[in-house]
Amino acid sequence: MDISLGPDVQSKLERLAAERGLNAESLAREAIERLVNYDEWFMGEVEKGLDQIARGEVLSHEQVGSRLEKLLNEKQPRK
Repeated sequence: MDISLGPDVQSKLERLAAERGLNAESLAREAIERLVNYDEWFMGEVEKGLDQIARGEVLSHEQVGSRLEKLLNEKQPRK
């Protein structure tokens, strides 16, 4: 597979690769793998959520607010 990049993106890719001690092709491969893996994970999580909705496993607005409030209070530094 060949990919054409604009000169500005090619330059940035080469600079980033050099900073990491890689060549541009290796960094591009790594970036594509991360994107593909993330997208696959994300779509799986969306499907899980849609399945939960279909089963009626949902929270009301108030329940979500209560959970967030609890989580935020747990994260607050204690004085």
